[in-house]
Amino acid sequence: MSDGIDPTVPPSGTGCVECLAGDGPGWWLHLRRCAQCGHVGCCDSSPSGHATRHFEETGHPVMQSFEPGEDWFWSYAENDYADGPELAPPHSHPADQPVPGPAGHVPPNWRSQLR
Repeated sequence: MSDGIDPTVPPSGTGCVECLAGDGPGWWLHLRRCAQCGHVGCCDSSPSGHATRHFEETGHPVMQSFEPGEDWFWSYAENDYADGPELAPPHSHPADQPVPGPAGHVPPNWRSQLR
């Protein structure tokens, strides 16, 4: 592992770990994956912003989008986009998982709850 990236670690699951465990309202807009430990958290626009909270609590500096068709990395330490290797699969949540998600947990007024 170098620079906060371990390409051998798979993602923690298909959704935000904390949202699925009941921390916050239980839904997200987009997902982000920690490039060091695989933790999947929700983006800053989501009501809970668990991906950034994961960085703040662990110091793991790099995350990658966990959205289908996206492969960009973000460095919290540099506050800028970053380069990184291909991470262990899967590379995104399932393509049939709705955005926002998860299915059945997104309130009708979700747009008004974004940060």
